[in-house]
Amino acid sequence: MRENTLMSAEIVEPYAEALMSLADSQNLVERFGNDAKELVSVLKESEELQQFLASPVIKIEDKKSVLRQITGEGLHHYMVNFLQLVIDKKRTAFLTGILEQFLALVRERTSTVLAEVTSVTELTQEQRDRVTEKVKAMTNANDVEIETTLDPNLIGGVVIKVGSQVLDASLRGQLRRIGLSLETAAS
Repeated sequence: MRENTLMSAEIVEPYAEALMSLADSQNLVERFGNDAKELVSVLKESEELQQFLASPVIKIEDKKSVLRQITGEGLHHYMVNFLQLVIDKKRTAFLTGILEQFLALVRERTSTVLAEVTSVTELTQEQRDRVTEKVKAMTNANDVEIETTLDPNLIGGVVIKVGSQVLDASLRGQLRRIGLSLETAAS
């Protein structure tokens, strides 16, 4: 497992850095960041697409054709060229990782932090704003990017993860803490 992680990092990081270098040289960091977010979203929504792109059996031209159909005319042509290079080099299994690493570089460049928020239901704009302010206060970041996941087992509230910090404001977490307090008091 560790070897896969190391191999993945050896492949993902240089590609992400190359994409950042290209974005920098063309003054397109923000544009590429938006393109990458869109692509990651599409890839994460479709397990079938990820498997199709990662398959060594599928022809390179077929992969390029499918990506062209999915992205349409929306992506910057340099981003399209980059994606085609990734396909030509047979690195499409790492595409999501490359794009996520690139987005991490963009966040680092813009002093933006990624807040992974888990909640029972979709957050309202007011709740998103409160999470943003809380995370800014925790991290002194200029901006906050929120990635949400739904989990009905939380009962209510939210869990916010920023890097290695976790703020558990869920009802499930509160009940667990109360249970631990009661166990400690009983012993």
